[in-house]
Amino acid sequence: MIDGPFFVLVVAGVLGTGLVAGVFFGFSAFVMRGLAALPPAQGVAAMNAINVAAVRPAFMAVFAGSAALSALIAVVTFVVWPAEGTVELLSGSALYLVGSFGLTIVANVPRNDRLAGLTPGAPEAAGYWPAYVREWTLWHHVRTVASAAASLAYILALA
Repeated sequence: MIDGPFFVLVVAGVLGTGLVAGVFFGFSAFVMRGLAALPPAQGVAAMNAINVAAVRPAFMAVFAGSAALSALIAVVTFVVWPAEGTVELLSGSALYLVGSFGLTIVANVPRNDRLAGLTPGAPEAAGYWPAYVREWTLWHHVRTVASAAASLAYILALA
């Protein structure tokens, strides 16, 4: 049974990864569809504005904080090695660290950086926009599922 400070740590992990999953789900369910329906110049400009707005303390504290919590949960799990929930705790940490945080760094951020370097009304931006939406959204769906699965794994560890 997980209890004491470790219990609090895992509950914080549930909340953090769950909040990130919720934000990501909103993008997967309707934000990207709405942006994709815009003319390329407007879609590029809107997505660039969203990407700038996302890197603010409120979201980054939850997003990066959940990565720190996931890493800490993994370390504590290896040290404590609880009788129950070990697989779920390590799975939840791996899902978030690799499938959400890591994937953001290797798949979504490079696409965001490329998009940020384009002038919204330029032909190059219009040409890149459909590929950006398709590729970014695909990887974003994976991040959404990984974040939700991490939260679920942590919940199962507490059950």
